[in-house]
Amino acid sequence: MQTERHVKLFRNGRNQALRIPREFELPGDQAIIRRQGDQLIIEPIKTRPLLELLATLKPLDEDFPDIEELPIEPVDF
Repeated sequence: MQTERHVKLFRNGRNQALRIPREFELPGDQAIIRRQGDQLIIEPIKTRPLLELLATLKPLDEDFPDIEELPIEPVDF
């Protein structure tokens, strides 16, 4: 895989833009861009599986009230 390629900058409305060549495509449809001196760093946003995200949450130290048993059959109102 190439590690460097010359690209052309262009205007898209009021924004400066560039086309990312196929060999540099990022996964997903969102990315983070940041400036580091004269360089622009573009990184894909990594999505985490829901279970992995939930594992990072701290447990609640709160007691919830008991829920009374609901009727099994539907009730007409």
